This record gives sequence, structure tokens and C-alpha cells, in this order.
Amino acid sequence: MISGRKRLGRRVTRREFLRRSASVVGLAGLPTLIPASALGLADKPAPSDRIVLACIGMGIQGMGNMRTFRGNQDVQVVAVCDVHQTQRQRAKQAVDEFYDNKDCAAYNDFRELLGRKDIDAVQITTPDHWHPIIAVEAARRGKHMYCEKPIGWSFRAAQVVRKVVKETGVVFQFGTQQRSDRKFRFACELVRSGKIGQLKTILVGVPPSWTCPKQPTEPVPKELDYQMWLGPAPEAPYCYQRCRPWTEKEGYSVWYSILDYCMGMIGNWGVHHLDIAQWGNGTELSAPVEVQGKGVFPKDMLTNAATSWQVENRYANGVVLVHMDDHTAKKHPQQVAGHGHGVLFIGTEGWIHVDRQKLEAEPKSLLKLKLGPNDVHLQESNNHHGNFIDAVKGLTKPVAPIDVAVRVDALCWLQQIAILLERPLRYDPTAEAFVNDEEANRLLDRPMRAPWKLEA
Repeated sequence: MISGRKRLGRRVTRREFLRRSASVVGLAGLPTLIPASALGLADKPAPSDRIVLACIGMGIQGMGNMRTFRGNQDVQVVAVCDVHQTQRQRAKQAVDEFYDNKDCAAYNDFRELLGRKDIDAVQITTPDHWHPIIAVEAARRGKHMYCEKPIGWSFRAAQVVRKVVKETGVVFQFGTQQRSDRKFRFACELVRSGKIGQLKTILVGVPPSWTCPKQPTEPVPKELDYQMWLGPAPEAPYCYQRCRPWTEKEGYSVWYSILDYCMGMIGNWGVHHLDIAQWGNGTELSAPVEVQGKGVFPKDMLTNAATSWQVENRYANGVVLVHMDDHTAKKHPQQVAGHGHGVLFIGTEGWIHVDRQKLEAEPKSLLKLKLGPNDVHLQESNNHHGNFIDAVKGLTKPVAPIDVAVRVDALCWLQQIAILLERPLRYDPTAEAFVNDEEANRLLDRPMRAPWKLEA
């Protein structure tokens, strides 16, 4: 336990102190949690001094995130949750083997897990349509959260998450891990420091959604709580492909391309590069003012998310962001050096291209440039999960906080709505609504299947 802190004549535990960090703010807007190292504790904190973490959603992404958190000596993973029994038990076994005990609890219902008072933080790695409901419940239970992208379901749902996160004061880290990659940060710093002259155009390319034919109705396997998997989504007949987990053998889950559960790669993958585009444009807390585009949606398939698209977004500063699937991006007349996938910033005096494999620029000398004290220096983080844990401990701020998360979620929904309506749209970033367009504004929200609902 953290010692040396008294309140009303009794000792304040680490658990109580963490809980207070969700609402007590110190200098520079940071929670006033004192790290274990400052209290003279050993290099490896005792279990009672670690951040107690639970993981909700144990597919391939959930397992990967869990292993990363588990490897942090300041974290103790104590519980896992998944509606697939096989995934749930696999995750429990992995945690138990790591700690050499049988202590990890396994849950089917996230609400039971969130009811535990000993849990400080949660990892949310479920299918997208579940993100906002779990995030809101976690915040109201005082749990800090690392939430995978996008926030999901609808833009109005993302706004509810933001409201509750701010009201409760919990730490929120978005799973847009490119913000903790030096290549992406340096690219944005170069652009914002004017090293390619005046920024004019941003081209963004991401993988297209895929297709799957309609499937025959199948019996629900005993190991799956199918109604809990569907949650707020409409009732639908079960088939293996509808809710198949993402595996190394079969690749991405089909549900990524079904609009009842995900907006497709325009948002699920797009959110990564659109976030970097806005970061480089200095508009990560804003949005475009004009949007228009077209897309292609599959017909008479199990999947119905756009397989190709091109959306043009004009910002108040005059910059035009063009978001496309990779194939379309490669053919864009302003594309350079054979690029397609990634983020290409084009200025009056050069260009910068960045993706997860490389950073390129013209002139090439930019890649070796040392930024000066008068240049733009963005928040540095070289470990996204570690940055979240440090934020929970009160040592820093999350590099992908709730305000940034909601704004890039909004940008994803603008793309989706633009290709659905296929006509020019005007958007007010301050009001977070389309201008004089009732039809478009209706698409910012959608109902949830009872009994699930979101209340601000």
C-alpha cells in the first residue's frame, strides 16, 4: 500500500488514491497521483501498488493488448471477459501462466467485471458496436480505460462517451497507437513547422473493406452467448462468419465489413490515418467545413460496408483532405512516388509521406532535420500502452485523449455519411452538426436494440 498519506485519521490505500485521481486535478491539469518510485518503493512494485487492469474482449487484438499491458511491471491483470467461452478461457490461461497462479477471473458479462471495486482500469477490445456502451459504464464505475478505435455505433454515441468521461474524470486513451510512433509524430511536426511550405492537400489511403456472400443460418454454438454478442445491434440469424473472431489463419473478422457492427474500413482503419492527417493539419480538435464523396457498397451480400470510396474534405484553413481506399488513392492525380496507402502531406515547397513502414519526404533533407526551439513539438510518447499507464499514475497526459478521439470519430462518420448521400454537405465543427441538413444530421445517430441504450 502507498504509505505516508492520512485522511480523517486513517490510512489511504492505493485503491482509494487511484480512485481520487479520476476527479482530483493538480498542477498542469494532471491527476495528483504520486508514483511508487517517488515513495522509495522497490524497482518492481508490490502487487498492492500496481494498476489493477481487466480486459474486455479477448480476440486477437485483445490478446495482443493484454500481453503488452501484462508485461508492464506497474500493471496486474486480474480479469478477462469475452462472450466466446473458448476465447475467455484461453485468455484466463494465458494470464494465469504468466503470473504462475490461478487467480485471473473470467467473465461472460462485462457488467459483472466492472462491478469489482478492486479494478482500476480496463482495456476495451470488443467489436466496435459495443465500445460506447462499455466505455460509458466503465467511466461511471470510475474505471480508467484504454478503448480501441473507433468509438463506434454512431457519432452521437461518441459524444455521450465524451460527456461521461469528462464528468467522471477518468483517464481515456484511444487505441490510435500511431500517435506513439516517432515517424508519424515527426511527420506532423515537420508539416506544422512549415517545412514543406504552406500545406495544401492531404491524401489518405487505407485498406478497403472486404466482402462475404450470404451465409445459411446455423445453430448457435454452446460456447457463444450470441445475444450478448449482438447487444445493441439488430436481431440477426446466427452464422459462423457473422461473428467469427479475427484469427491468424482466417484473417480479419467478417463483422468489420457489416454496418450493424462496424462502419467498415472507412472508419475502422481510416481512423488511424485520418487522426494523423488532422494532427498534421493542426485540426485534431476541429473538423472540415465541407464534405462530399462517393463510394461503392456491395449488394445482396452478408457484408455491406463500402469497398471503395473517395471523399474530399475542405477545412476552414483551406486545406483539402482526400480520403480514399488504397486502390483509389494510388491512382489519384496528386499522388507521388507510387504511394497509395498512408498519409501524404503536400505543401508549396515539398511533400511528406508516412505509413507504418516508412517516412519519406521531398526534399529528402527533411528526414535528417533537427527541429529548433521555435518549431512545433508535439507530445512525445513512444509506448502507447505505457503512456496510458503513466497517465493513470498521474505522470503525464494521454497522447490520444477523449477530445481527440471524438473529433476523429466524427471525421470517420462524415466520410460515411458523405458517400451514403452522394451530395455536398456543409458541416459546423463547433456545433458538431451539418448545416441546415436534417437528413444528414439524422445519420449522426441511430437507435439501439432494447434493452440497450446510452444516456448522457
